Order: sequence, then structure tokens, then C-alpha cells
Amino acid sequence: MKTIFIDCNPQMEPVFRRVHRADDPAITVNLAQVPSAIPPLVAGYQVLIDDHSHLPTDVIAQCPDLRHVVFLGVGAASYMNVAELKQLGVTVHTIKGYGDRAVAEHTMALIFAAAKSVATMDGALRRGTWQPLGGMQLQGKVLGLLGLGGIGLEVARMAQGLGMKVVAWNRSPVPDAPVPLVTRDELLASADILSLHLALNDETRGMLGAAELARLKPGAILVNTARGALVDEAALIAALESGHLRHAGLDVFTSEPLAADHPLTRVANVTLTAHAAFRTPEASETLLRRAIDIVRSVSG
Repeated sequence: MKTIFIDCNPQMEPVFRRVHRADDPAITVNLAQVPSAIPPLVAGYQVLIDDHSHLPTDVIAQCPDLRHVVFLGVGAASYMNVAELKQLGVTVHTIKGYGDRAVAEHTMALIFAAAKSVATMDGALRRGTWQPLGGMQLQGKVLGLLGLGGIGLEVARMAQGLGMKVVAWNRSPVPDAPVPLVTRDELLASADILSLHLALNDETRGMLGAAELARLKPGAILVNTARGALVDEAALIAALESGHLRHAGLDVFTSEPLAADHPLTRVANVTLTAHAAFRTPEASETLLRRAIDIVRSVSG
């Protein structure tokens, strides 16, 4: 089967070249911006590797040769309708566990940045304003994890090393969980910091709305390195602007890339990063190697 990597970028391209071996299936690498007219780009290809480009069902319906999409990550549902593509005869493959450590480290970075108002003071100093702000000491604080998969477990381990009290809620049982498992309501009520580590699906979309955010302690911090659509962004902005939430650290958004005029960019008590939690050389090498292995398996 012929394969095309439709949205490789200059940072990822050398990593791809390092992990792609001579005995691997040939893969066409597109470094140009993905055009709105995807069908001509993928014409004649049966396998498509997708970093984070949107693949609308009506567009893929115009790609009669396509049989497989290999999505670089787990969040394919944010970029395509997996069930609808299946009805078209296109199987979507996702890749789990490739960057648990990288995402967990980024989560901790956002927790520190939010607790210590790093971005707020950095921005003020760049504008010529000297405004020392008090921070939250993390030792002894309760970190609530919504989701205790591979990433959540890594975050739990790191947070416990800082002396934090960690509790978690998970959609399914977690045998031998290293932290107490509580109900979702108990988690929201007890967390000084709430960190999201859930996949996006019909059950989790919009899981945190105004009512759920109101259950958090006044002055709590919210960190999201999972999927933006888990949270009602309008409700989150309202909770930040009212001061009910001390700060938020966000690496993911309902619509990406985040528009320059998005309301979140005007909220003072939020730290934003560009869906980059998983982007380390180590995680990228693992991710691309696994993608190539999937291509090999479907190519026979």
C-alpha cells in the first residue's frame, strides 16, 4: 500500500528520517502546508499518516483509494469522526503510551507555572510593571486527577514526590491504584489543583461545565493537557474572570490552533501553551516509530 505523511513539519521531519529504516515501507512526506483540497494530495494513496490535521468525513469521502488513517496520538476524535470514516471503509489507528512521561512533565510545568503565577509576572515585567505575586505552596495540597491512565499515573508519581496528596477518579477500575480512588464529586470538592487526563468521546465531551467548575474550591487551579473539549471554555473563562479559579494551565483547546483573538488570550490568570506537551525528541521518536510499524502491518 502507498503511504503519505500529509502534515509533517520541519521539526518532525528529521526525527522521521532518523526512525524510518531502509527496510520500512516507502512513505511520501509532505512538508508543505496541508491544502484545503486534501483529495488531490492523497490521490492514489491507501494509507495516510496524520499529525493533527482535520479530516472531515465529506472530504475523506472524496478519497476512494484511502483505507487507513494512522493518527499520531490518541485524540483522533478531535480531528475526524472515526465512526463515519469506518463506514466509508477507512480504519483509523491511534497510538497510545508513546509520550506519557513527556505529557506528565508538561503537566507539572503548568502546575508550577499556575501555582507561582510565572506567566503573569513574566508578562507584567515585559510591560515594565514590577508586581511581585504570592504563590501557592504545593506541599500538602490535594491534586485531583480526572483520569488515571498512563499519563495520570506518571503525574501522580511526580506529585507525590513533591509531597502532594493525590486522589483520582477514573471511568473504569484501576487495579492496584497507587492513590485513593474517589467519586467525581468528591474529587472536585477536595482538589486544590485539578488535572485532566481523559480521552475525548461522547461520554467525556463537556464533562466540566459551569456546575462542575462551581464545585471546585475557591482559588483552585485547573490544568488541562488532555483535550480542550472536555471543558466548557465559556464556563472556564467565567470561573477565571470571577476569581473562583485562581489560575488555569491549558495546553489544549476546543478549536486548534487557538485564534489570536480568542477570549482565553485576554484572560490574565491563565497560562497557555500550543498543544506541545508531547513534543519531545524522545516521545516523537517513539510515536513515529510506532506509526511506521502500523504502516508496515497494514501494508502486508
